[in-house]
Amino acid sequence: MTLTLLFGLSISFLVTLVFAPFFIPMLRRLHFGQYIREEGPQSHQKKSGTPTMGGVIFLIGLLIGILVMGLKYHVTTPETYMLLFVTFGFGLVGLLDDFIKIVMKRNMGLTSKQKMAAQIVISLIFWFIFTSYDYSTYLTFPGTNVMLNLSWFYPVFVVFLLIGVPNATNLTDGMDGLLTGLSIIAFAAYAVISWYAMDLGVAVFAMVMLGALLGFLIFNAHPARVFMGDTGSLAIGGALAGMAILTNTEILLAIIGGVFAIETLSVIIQVISFKTTGRRIFKMSPIHHHFELTGWSEWKVVTVFWLVGLALAVIGIYLKVGMIN
Repeated sequence: MTLTLLFGLSISFLVTLVFAPFFIPMLRRLHFGQYIREEGPQSHQKKSGTPTMGGVIFLIGLLIGILVMGLKYHVTTPETYMLLFVTFGFGLVGLLDDFIKIVMKRNMGLTSKQKMAAQIVISLIFWFIFTSYDYSTYLTFPGTNVMLNLSWFYPVFVVFLLIGVPNATNLTDGMDGLLTGLSIIAFAAYAVISWYAMDLGVAVFAMVMLGALLGFLIFNAHPARVFMGDTGSLAIGGALAGMAILTNTEILLAIIGGVFAIETLSVIIQVISFKTTGRRIFKMSPIHHHFELTGWSEWKVVTVFWLVGLALAVIGIYLKVGMIN
C-alpha cells in the first residue's frame, strides 16, 4: 500500500511538472498578471504582472492523480471524492475571484457577501453528504482522552471550519512559496496520520495533493514564476478543513496548521487594536509582512515560517499517532 500511495504522489507531481511550463506562458499571454496592492510592502511591487491563477496547475495534477488512483488501483473511497469536491468547490470560488480581479479589473474581486454566500453553499453541500456517514459530534483534544460533545452545534462548527480555514490559508499566501511549503507540510502530516489510522481514502487524497504541491513549488518558490492566486489558496484551505472533519481531527488542525492560525490572529489583533486604540501592534499584517518590514529578507521569512510549520506538524503527528497506537 505504501508503494501505491507513493505512486499516486509521483503521478500528480509529474503531471504538475509537465503541465506548468505550458500553462504559465498561456497566463502571461492572456495578461493574467498579479495585481499588487499599493499599501503592501514596496519590495513586492516588482512582482506586479507575475502570472497568477496558478492554483489551476496543481488542481489539474490533483484531479488526474485521483482519477488514476481510482481507475487503475481502485484505492479511492467516497471520502476521497468528498475531499475532491470541497477542494474544487472552494477552488472555483477562488477562480471566479481571480478572474474578476484580473479580467474585469475589479481589484477586490468578488464582494465579501458573494464570496461568503458561495462558501456557505459549498460547506452546506459537504455537510449534507457528510451526514450520510456515521459521524461523531465529539471533538477530541489532541494527546488526551478528553472529548467535548458539540451535539446540535456541530453542523454550525463544521460550516465555520470550512469557511474559516480557506480564509486563513488565503491570508497566508503573501510571499513566494510560503503557503505552498506550509501546505506541503500539512498534507504530509495528514498523509501520515490517515495512513496510521487506516483511513485509506484520506491518505490517498493527501498523498496525491502532496505530489501536486511539490511540483507546483518548483515554479512558486522564490523568485516565483507563478502565483497560485485565490484559486489555489482557497482550494488548499477547503481540502485541509475537509480532511480534519473526515478524520475527526478538527482541533489537531489548529496545531498542524498553526502558522495559518497565527497569520489569521495577527490580522484580527491588528484590526481590533487599530479600531479601538488607533494604534497598530504590527508594522503590517498578516504577520509575515511584519517580519519583512523589520528587515528580514523574504526568503528568510518563508524559511523560518516553514520550520515553525514543520515543528508544529511533527507535534501534531506525535499527538495523534500516539493516541492511535
